[in-house]
Amino acid sequence: QVHLVESGGGSVQAGGSLRLSCTASGDTYSSSCFAWFRQAPGKEREGVAAIRPGGTHTYYADAVKGRFTISQDNDQNTVYLQMNSLKPEDTAMYICAAERRCPPMTALQALGGPVYRDWGQGTQVTVSS
Repeated sequence: QVHLVESGGGSVQAGGSLRLSCTASGDTYSSSCFAWFRQAPGKEREGVAAIRPGGTHTYYADAVKGRFTISQDNDQNTVYLQMNSLKPEDTAMYICAAERRCPPMTALQALGGPVYRDWGQGTQVTVSS
């Protein structure tokens, strides 16, 4: 099992930036893929960004393309989500997810929940206008 801990959330004004971190520990593999999801009150969870093993490919939801960047560090134990030009509609709980044995997947699958077996507790992001 992969244990995931998110950090870096907070409150920021519209137009500002935040960087979220997701640190993985436990049974991690070089074949793991990771994703960031978000869920706002009263809304369904949505995939925001995903990254394949070794950062070989990334996927983004249309709502965040050009503003958010997903990356991972060299030892592949921490995944980041750099969020720029934040908008009030980005306000949500941001949750990290991982799958140890990353399967072949389409962009739709990469940003869909069923691929990932391990989930963090989330970190809150609040953007004020």
